[in-house]
Amino acid sequence: MLTLKAQTRAVLGKGNKALRQRELIPAVVYGAGEPSRPIEIALKDFKKAWSEAGESSLIELEIGSEKKNVLIKDVQIDPVKDFPVHADFYAVRMDKVIEAEVPVEFVGESPAVKNMGAILIKVVHELNVEALPGDLPSKFEVDISGLANFNDKFLVSDLKLSSGVKVLAGSDDVIALVEEPKAEEEVPVEAPSLENIEVVDKKGKKEEEGVSGSESAEAAAKKPETKESSK
Repeated sequence: MLTLKAQTRAVLGKGNKALRQRELIPAVVYGAGEPSRPIEIALKDFKKAWSEAGESSLIELEIGSEKKNVLIKDVQIDPVKDFPVHADFYAVRMDKVIEAEVPVEFVGESPAVKNMGAILIKVVHELNVEALPGDLPSKFEVDISGLANFNDKFLVSDLKLSSGVKVLAGSDDVIALVEEPKAEEEVPVEAPSLENIEVVDKKGKKEEEGVSGSESAEAAAKKPETKESSK
């Protein structure tokens, strides 16, 4: 079990900014029938523990001479700088079943994807479980190397569970599957109407000019003659 050292936090509210400038992260610990307690932890130590334990592995939190078994319950991330700025720790009783979210890690390679061009669909990335704190798995490994044909699936029932761990999902729920790639539909191109096509070339131009000239001559022939007035 990982050990993380903390100290009781005396500065609250606006003082948290000063803590972060000293590379400390403000946090709280609660649970196990105890009131919430503000604490502070070295940022680098917290990031290391969070990376290794995640939110489903027990951590031994040392606050002075006091020790508590805790889970990282919630972490607030700075949206601009992308690092943790606050954390919640949940103190647990080792003899009481708790509920936690366990991440899913996909391992192996699907023959259907490699050899047949199938599409791998990861349906689930974490699973809710019930277990005693000491029995909580840090992750579930999902081996997709058995997905060899189109429409093959990895179900909750295919997980290898340790004794005392109960997944809060149906045994037939899908965790991952492979599907046949869909062929792109060709959109038929509508043939243009000949009525809307205008053809212009030298011959057509000449013919047009010829027609125009004929029409002018015909109009002149039909024009009534004007008589000169006698002087």
